[in-house]
Amino acid sequence: MKIGSLLLENNTILAPLSGITNLPFRLLTRKLRCAMVCSEMISANGLVRHSKKTEQLLNSLPDEKPLSIQIFGADPSVMAEAARIVEDSGANVLDINFGCSVKKVLKTGSGAALMREPEKTEALIHAVRKSIKIPFTIKIRSGWEKSGRQALRIAEIAEACGVDAIAVHPRTAGQKFKGNADWSLITEIKKRVSIPVIGNGDIVTADDALRMLNETGCDGIMIGRAAIAGPWIFSQVNALISGNASPLVSLSLKRKVMLRYIATSVEYLGEKQACWRMRSHLGWFARGLPHNSKFRESVRQVSSAKEAVDIVEEYFRSVQVFSDRKRQKNQQTVYGNPEDREAVSKPSIGFAVKDGSEVQSNECIEYFED
Repeated sequence: MKIGSLLLENNTILAPLSGITNLPFRLLTRKLRCAMVCSEMISANGLVRHSKKTEQLLNSLPDEKPLSIQIFGADPSVMAEAARIVEDSGANVLDINFGCSVKKVLKTGSGAALMREPEKTEALIHAVRKSIKIPFTIKIRSGWEKSGRQALRIAEIAEACGVDAIAVHPRTAGQKFKGNADWSLITEIKKRVSIPVIGNGDIVTADDALRMLNETGCDGIMIGRAAIAGPWIFSQVNALISGNASPLVSLSLKRKVMLRYIATSVEYLGEKQACWRMRSHLGWFARGLPHNSKFRESVRQVSSAKEAVDIVEEYFRSVQVFSDRKRQKNQQTVYGNPEDREAVSKPSIGFAVKDGSEVQSNECIEYFED
């Protein structure tokens, strides 16, 4: 997929998620074949005022590129200046949020509030487009009506003003994340504009992503909440798009992901901030594994990187023991010809998790490097 002058290696994109898509998490998803990562939502006002806390959100590394930086705001001149700051920071893409429905954002006239004001939106997009040369995208919702009429209007304005791609989350502002995303709106927007349309919403599994591509005709897939607990979903989506089976996720991979996340978090956030984030984030990666509730409880009070590593290593040792016992039990119940018994007794690459239970698989994602 091509966004302006930027050619992506595939058509999967990490959605911007406040408090989630920081530098360590973005590095993880790039390792797992996400074609482009997005920053957390950043205040244009904060950038223009040179807030140190806001400017830190621009921190990046070559290994995570291509990187899209998402900003929000309502004043065209401020947004244009913030866009120039983003471009100067080395971002590959500038994205504007037109979909956030959080009250404190709406009160400023930003996010989804702009979808009610097409004239103001047009002035804002035009000002930003004039201020930067890098590819420029926007992320929208359905608007404030189920009909999606506002989204269609904003999409047409965006294309006319030189926006290079549009990401569509087809839920209304009032829905937030409740109910179902109306994928038919993605289809309709794709018919209305000639620039790339990126679908987002209700992608829980890799199969969902492939179904969205096939049903809507969208050019790319943006994955948010499903990637929080399973950043490997990008590898699975790309396998399906290539016509291969979706690979299972081995215990080895989950362990490596957690350890990598700990190391990069400490390196780039500092140990204190990293531990604070790991108290919730590490538990997400254990979803679907045995006894994960005990693991989540144990990491909630983690206070050092060493303690986090020790908890992870001990947890995976216990899960491996559990899996080995389960395999032995399965072997004892195998009946039939000797070849069946031999097949079950052969060591596998690793145990993987599917539908909440451990299964043996020689098709696990195993290329994540230490």
